[in-house]
Amino acid sequence: MNLESYIRDIPDFPKPGIAFKDITPLLADKDGFKAAIDMLAEPFRNVGITKVLGAEARGFILGGALAYTLGSGFVPARKPGKLPFDTTKAAYSLEYGVDTLEMHTDAVVPGDIVLVIDDVLATGGTAAAKAELVTGSGATVAGFAFLLELDFLNGREKLGDHQIVSLIHVA
Repeated sequence: MNLESYIRDIPDFPKPGIAFKDITPLLADKDGFKAAIDMLAEPFRNVGITKVLGAEARGFILGGALAYTLGSGFVPARKPGKLPFDTTKAAYSLEYGVDTLEMHTDAVVPGDIVLVIDDVLATGGTAAAKAELVTGSGATVAGFAFLLELDFLNGREKLGDHQIVSLIHVA
């Protein structure tokens, strides 16, 4: 299945010069969405994944479906102040500043094998922060899964030697 045909470019969003990769047509198509989740899950089916960790908002959509497919739990990573229980946090760099992700302190525990999911791998900062949340909790990062990777930003360089699966590559 050609998943790339479901992705549309939105020029100059969120600011001039940026071509936003809109995945909502893929999410809206039952066959395309199912194929994408199955393809993301396949390399990790026999790894013993206990949790899938995804950040809001599209990471929740893909992560929940992927966790269900793999028979694991799902862990949400959110912006500061959005989770109601004790949290741990990891900061990451943005083009102009720093942002932070948080997860509940009891969401990932030693012995967990965690797959980190997101819609797009760009610079790698968000994914690296999610991996920091996992390893800081004493768990193991099994790998990373992305629907789309912007190869020209070299984000995978920040992710170490982990297995990285990206279904669509943009050069």
